[in-house]
Amino acid sequence: MGWYESGRRKAKVLPSKELAEHFKHIKYTQLNSDVFTGMVVADWQQMICEYREAKKVQGVTEGTLYEIALSLRNFERLSGRCSSKQITQSVIDQFILQRGNEVQRATLNKDIRNLKAFVNWCRENRYLNGNIKLKELKTAELYPAVKIRILLALGTGLRRGDIDTLKISDIDFERNCIATTSRKTKKSMASRPVSSEIMVVLSKYVCSLGVGQEKLFKTKFNHRIWRKVCVKAGLRDLKFHDLRKTFCSLLAQNGVSTAVTQRLLEHSSPNLTNKVYTNVDPVLRQSVNQLPIERWLRK
Repeated sequence: MGWYESGRRKAKVLPSKELAEHFKHIKYTQLNSDVFTGMVVADWQQMICEYREAKKVQGVTEGTLYEIALSLRNFERLSGRCSSKQITQSVIDQFILQRGNEVQRATLNKDIRNLKAFVNWCRENRYLNGNIKLKELKTAELYPAVKIRILLALGTGLRRGDIDTLKISDIDFERNCIATTSRKTKKSMASRPVSSEIMVVLSKYVCSLGVGQEKLFKTKFNHRIWRKVCVKAGLRDLKFHDLRKTFCSLLAQNGVSTAVTQRLLEHSSPNLTNKVYTNVDPVLRQSVNQLPIERWLRK
């Protein structure tokens, strides 16, 4: 089909006469916007059919069309076959509340996204006014206990077993420290320092726990969940103990002395700290880097 816009002829090839007629209606509405200034009243079925045809014109896949239709059918089931005048903010909010009782938040957000796209299309075609707002809900964080375990391992160097045995009463939020006892070495540290950033996250986690819970973690370390988290992060071969090694290596790379690192890791010998847990001593690395190797190579 062809049309004139700003004095120039334009054309668009469409796969069927039905789609061409639909596209013609849309272009006519756009080019004669001074005529169509008010809200157009349409029934539910008319809006659904036109929206589906508009999506086809945009080249949306059949799979996406099915997902859109599914979300709109759920809206129709819970809110009824609303006309354009009956779709209001309160109707949308009520649908989200009802649908939220049926499905997980991720599925609900998918319905909200599809419904939002439909509402925006209706607004562009003057079926709805501009007052309706839809916003996706925040999804609950997956495996919050795993996140806290990782932060504690990276931020304190504690072993997995010692992290698992922590109690809420061991945490001092005012002084930003925790009291720990090593199951392996039997050594205790009454005030192990923890960064303020980790303590903020830890505080939020503790506030989300059930009333009367004493242990920081209700369940033991789950190897299946850990593997799933590692695969998703692209670290398939990562072991939890590697986090303790990372803590030690980062301290060494930032110039922390072996004596301090040994105390934080509760090692019996500084040789163990240097041999097993750290990379090259940063002081040694800095000394080697001062050699004029580049000048030698030019000669």
